[in-house]
Amino acid sequence: MVWSEQTAHLGRLAGEESGWYAATAAALVRPGDRLAVDVGCGGAGMTRALATALDPEGRAVGVDGEPAILAAAKERAPHLEFLAADLDGDLSDLRAALGEPADLVWASASVHHAGDQQAAVDALASLLGAGGRLALAEGGLPARHLPWDLGVGEPGLEVRLDAAQDRWFASMRAGLPGSVRMPYGWSECLRRAGLTGVKARTTLFERELPLTDAEVNRVLDKLAHRVDHLRPAGLLDPADLDAWDQLLDSAATAWLGLRDDLYWLEARTIHIGQTP
Repeated sequence: MVWSEQTAHLGRLAGEESGWYAATAAALVRPGDRLAVDVGCGGAGMTRALATALDPEGRAVGVDGEPAILAAAKERAPHLEFLAADLDGDLSDLRAALGEPADLVWASASVHHAGDQQAAVDALASLLGAGGRLALAEGGLPARHLPWDLGVGEPGLEVRLDAAQDRWFASMRAGLPGSVRMPYGWSECLRRAGLTGVKARTTLFERELPLTDAEVNRVLDKLAHRVDHLRPAGLLDPADLDAWDQLLDSAATAWLGLRDDLYWLEARTIHIGQTP
């Protein structure tokens, strides 16, 4: 994936997910926290939410390893602090730049892009002070939006899209420099990083039916983004790809935007560990 090409997409996501970021930051930040770090900050949605949740004297710092993404984040939140760091490193430079131990480190869908995920979590844990928390937003359940049988192509189209995404993910992981398999879950990963009191919290996202026009448009944008992302990898069956092209074409009679049976159901899990 060329991350510099994802800046606009990440910016849209930051706006769309603002409510979840705000609620999550409010639940994670504790009274008296001075420093919260958003690693893999993307569109800076969580960085801004952390800044709001902290006391006025607190610091929220966004961190990313892609210069173009970091520059776009700075444009969206010029009043906040941003630093460059690569999760495949030991983060000693980041620790020095922060200048103090962190009370909270947040990493959403970023650790799985590190070749050695356990080493990356170990490095993130090293940013924490006594009693500091590391929160990893990884995993959950994939979103579901479509009926099983759409009348176009073979039934189970959305399930096969998830399967293709999973094959892409496995290939992406295997191709990362220094790739190391992690044959255990995120909670165990946190424990191996020396953190205690490990727990997980899952948020269920279920939109009231029928979806609003804005929600339908978001569903269609998400599906189109996923299909376009997988198209060049050749992981979608040609017949499925033809079905998606019909379903996502606003000029086609099968366009998903004409249906009134789309829905929105997904779950996101955050794994949390604390320094002793």
